[in-house]
Amino acid sequence: MLRNTLAALALTLLPSTIALSALSALSAPSATPAAAEITPAAVDAFVARYRAATGVPGVAVAVTHGTRVVHAAGYGRTAAGDPVTADTPMAVASVSKSFTALAVMQLVERGRVELDRPVRTYLPEFTMADPRAAAITVRQLLDQTSGMADSAFREKSLPQPSTLRGAVARLKTAGLAAAPGTVHRYHNTNYQVAARLVEVVAGRPFADHLRASVFEPLGMRHSTTIDTDRDLPASARGHLYALGLSVPLPEPAGFGNGSGGVLSTASDLARWLIAQHRGVLSPAGMREMRTPSRLDDSYALGWSAGTTPGGEPVIQHGGDLFTSTAYQVLLPRSGYGLAVMANTGMAFSDARALKDGLVAMIEGRAPEVPSRSSYLAVDVLFAALTLATIVLAWRGVVRARRWAARRRWWWVLPLLAPAALCASMSAVFRVLSRGGDIMWIQVVYLYPTFMAWLVTAAVAGVLVAVARLAGRYALRRASRGTAGPA
Repeated sequence: MLRNTLAALALTLLPSTIALSALSALSAPSATPAAAEITPAAVDAFVARYRAATGVPGVAVAVTHGTRVVHAAGYGRTAAGDPVTADTPMAVASVSKSFTALAVMQLVERGRVELDRPVRTYLPEFTMADPRAAAITVRQLLDQTSGMADSAFREKSLPQPSTLRGAVARLKTAGLAAAPGTVHRYHNTNYQVAARLVEVVAGRPFADHLRASVFEPLGMRHSTTIDTDRDLPASARGHLYALGLSVPLPEPAGFGNGSGGVLSTASDLARWLIAQHRGVLSPAGMREMRTPSRLDDSYALGWSAGTTPGGEPVIQHGGDLFTSTAYQVLLPRSGYGLAVMANTGMAFSDARALKDGLVAMIEGRAPEVPSRSSYLAVDVLFAALTLATIVLAWRGVVRARRWAARRRWWWVLPLLAPAALCASMSAVFRVLSRGGDIMWIQVVYLYPTFMAWLVTAAVAGVLVAVARLAGRYALRRASRGTAGPA
C-alpha cells in the first residue's frame, strides 16, 4: 500500500506540460470547422457541475473563437474569501514559459538575439561547473534540451534565490545531466536563465520588459510576473484538499520568475489567446515557436504540441503549483482558444480536467466530471490509520515496562522505521521519479493525509521506543538493587 501510494505521489509531479503527439505549425481555422458552437451558458453550466462534484473553490475560464471573446468569467472564491471574477489575478504557473519564450523571440525578430548562438554570448554571467555548459544555446533553453535537469541540479530543494540574477548565479557549482542538445529534460531553470537573458539584453527588469513588450501592447492590464511565493497576492493563493475539504494554505517556498511567475486574469488571457490567433510574431517566428525539437516530438519553444481526443491538432501548455493549476489551449483548425485557472494544487489537476471538459464540448462530446470519491476514501483510510497509530502508541507507552521484561533492547529498532522513512521522503521521491527533485514540505502538499499519518507514525515509534528503553533501564537498575548484599 505504501509503495503504491509513493509511486502515485511521484507520478503527480511529472510535468503536466508534456503533450500527447506532434503538430507542425499553427494554421488558420478551416473554412468548415468540425467544432460545435460553445456558449457562455454552456460553459457556466459545466463549471457549476464540476465545482459541485469536486469542491474546487475558485475557477477562472476564458474561451475565444478567432478574434472574438466567447466568454471570460470567474467562479467561486479566492483563498481570502473574495469572489473570483474575470479580472481576478491568479497564478498561471508554467504557462508563464510561453510568455518568456515570446519575450526571447521578440528579441530574435529584432535582431538582438540568435536562437542558435551560445547563451554566454548574451549572458556572460551564465557559468556552470560543467564545461559543456558553454555550448548551451538560446534555443536549447527554450526547447528544454540544454542538458540541465533535476537529477544534476536540485533546483527545488536547494536554498531558493530571490532574483533572476541569483537564479543564474547559483548555477556556478551545478553540473549537467547530459551534453547540450542530446536529450530533452523539462527543467524550470532553463526558463529562469532565459528570463535573465531577456533582462540583460533588454536592459531592464524582466517584469518591466514583459509589461512594456507583451502585457501593455496586448491590453493585459491586470497581468504581471513575480519572483517568489512571497510575492503572491491574496487572490492568487490556493488550496489543498483533505478529507473532502479545501484548505487555504500558502504556496511552499519557491522561486518562479521566468518559469512560473506570471499572474493573469480570465479577461487578460482571452486577449492573449486572441493575440496568438492573430500572430504575436511574424509567420516564420510563429512557426519557429510551435515546431517541436528534434529530440522531443511534442515540446517546442514554450508550447507543447499534440492532438485532442477528437483528432484535432492542439498547441497548449499547462502549469502546476502545489496550491493552484492552470492550462492554455489553442485549437488552430477550429479557431478556438481556452484558458483555465483553478486555485487547487497539482495533486488534483483541476485546471487540466476543466480544460479537457471544455475541449470535449467544442468537439461535440459530453464533458466528463471527475469524482473525488476515491481520493476521499484514501483520505479517510489514512485518517483512520492516524487515529489507530495514536491509540497503539499510547498502549505501547503504557505497557513499555511489561514489554521490556520480555524482549531484547534491539527489538525497538523496527519502531524507528517510520521516522527514517519520514526523514528521507525527498530521497524516496527522487528514486521513484528517476531523479525528480522536491522539498520535504512539498510532499506534504502533494498528499497531506498520508504524510499526517507518516509523521504521526514516526513520532509514535520514537516515543514507544524511548519508553521501552527507559523501561528496560529501570528494570535493570531494579534487578541490580535486588541482587546487592543482604
